[in-house]
Amino acid sequence: MAFTLPDLPYPANALEPHMSANTLGFHHGKHHAAYVTNLNNLIKGTDLENKSLEEIILAVAGDASKAGIFNNAAQVWNHTFFWNGMKPNGGGKPTGAIAEKIDADLGGYDKFVEQFKAAATTQFGSGWAWLVLDNGKLAITKTGNADLPLAHGQKALLTCDVWEHAYYLDYQNRRPDFVQAFLDHLVNWDFVNQNLASA
Repeated sequence: MAFTLPDLPYPANALEPHMSANTLGFHHGKHHAAYVTNLNNLIKGTDLENKSLEEIILAVAGDASKAGIFNNAAQVWNHTFFWNGMKPNGGGKPTGAIAEKIDADLGGYDKFVEQFKAAATTQFGSGWAWLVLDNGKLAITKTGNADLPLAHGQKALLTCDVWEHAYYLDYQNRRPDFVQAFLDHLVNWDFVNQNLASA
């Protein structure tokens, strides 16, 4: 079974003005699509061909000879997760179990925002900022390029893509403004609560 590009969970213009249809068109329709195509080509005819995305990632993580497979598989996973972590009229303070967990583990929403923004803005070059569950406790992490919490035994709850193609058409070099808009207007806390509940 070849992998296919998943549809966006909302229309391409649904996140405007914080993320433009133009950005989503390129990001989902070109970048994400290319990772899917590359992955299918790389695993064709191999023992990975019929494995799930997660199984492929775990099978090749840390194997330098399989870096191409890891990078493309992880980027397919990361992007699908990123789209689902956003929604129109999202962002702001969470409610439910994640709100209580943020208070208990991170010292409250304001501390979470501070730490998440720091992770996202200080990731040098391309990568991702994450809210993860690590041994039952919330933590903020960042990863370079395609790397992801799954490869480090952590459960991803939320991510922000800080590759330049995620924000450059809308924000140019103002990554901090993009991260602020993500937190204030885009985060889908329902999705985060679902991930926490399934952990």
